[in-house]
Amino acid sequence: MRFMRGIFAVLAVTAFCAALVAAQPGPADGPYKVLKTAKVGGDGAFDYISVDVAARRLYIPRRDPSGLTVFNLDTLEPVGSIPTIAAGGAVVDPKTHHGFSTTKPVTMWDAETLKVIKTIDVDGRPDGILFDRFNERVWILSHQAPYATVIDAAAGTVVGTIDLGGAPEEATTDGNGTVYINISDKANVAVVDAKTLTVTAHYDLSSKGVSGGSGLSLDAKNGILFAYYRQPSPTVVILSAKDGKIITTLPTGGMVDTVTFNPQTMEAISAEGAGSMTFIKENSPTDFSLEQTVKTMAGAKTLAFDTKTGHLLTMAAEYGPPVAGAQQAGPGGPPQGPGGPPAQGAGGPPPMGAGGPPPQGAGGPPAGGRGPARGPMIAGSFSILMVGK
Repeated sequence: MRFMRGIFAVLAVTAFCAALVAAQPGPADGPYKVLKTAKVGGDGAFDYISVDVAARRLYIPRRDPSGLTVFNLDTLEPVGSIPTIAAGGAVVDPKTHHGFSTTKPVTMWDAETLKVIKTIDVDGRPDGILFDRFNERVWILSHQAPYATVIDAAAGTVVGTIDLGGAPEEATTDGNGTVYINISDKANVAVVDAKTLTVTAHYDLSSKGVSGGSGLSLDAKNGILFAYYRQPSPTVVILSAKDGKIITTLPTGGMVDTVTFNPQTMEAISAEGAGSMTFIKENSPTDFSLEQTVKTMAGAKTLAFDTKTGHLLTMAAEYGPPVAGAQQAGPGGPPQGPGGPPAQGAGGPPPMGAGGPPPQGAGGPPAGGRGPARGPMIAGSFSILMVGK
């Protein structure tokens, strides 16, 4: 009977993700497809993924025991790791070759030798991370105050902290002195002066009835922001970066986490934990359309953009049936036993999805939230997917 319950649980997870993918907004046919899938294996929960385009490296931070894993951006072959860095996010400054990981304290490392340089004390709970090329600074985002800590990438010292007025999710930069941040629990976008580290505006999007903010991308040329929300249904709010005026909204796939904008093709692209990637075409600064939804893999909720090739990189793993009495975990995270969450490693608390777990109603998880409970990661199943034309 226990075996049968496990089988039914696996079928429930499969059916849930299949239903979300089937409900994706864009057409399946189009120029994009999964070009390559590399089953690289390894253990440890995962959250964000990033690239160093110039050095042709792909960084995937993992929790214990894998730590920070590094791959060739073109072949997806492993090139090294730092097993002692267990974190959810990592970025590299291509100029100094200094890498930073969202441990607590934050870990600074050499991207060429893959050796730890030092640790940097920060408050809060490091989660999201952004490298701002404007003044060579690293932004560490936290769901707890201080909501943003800014670090000089060359010196590895804290420049300052910023009260964003709420819990931040994804941040993006225009490269000219302004950083925009999706404030997940306030339905607004914070506008920050990268020189003075002060909030100059909050663009209120609550009139659209959205909550659970996650991804944020920017068309810097035309000054257009794409702010993604999970509740009450998966939605992207498209607005002016200059004054916050809402232009339009469009549906997206379920469980969006991180997103990007391709200025060469004029497309906003979202990774969706339901197992898809959606492309929105900017036909003009006032005209947007759903171009394509590509089937990826359940749990592939974050992405990285290779600006040289136009490829998108995402990742996911396969999971067995849930453990009896286990609590639900977010994508990439381990199942939780009856005694509560798993113990925390040196890297700090495990990563969370946008705004934390959403409330569940009588009908089960909302469309933009998290899926059914699942069991342990299947050994060797962790995979990197490359999407492109």
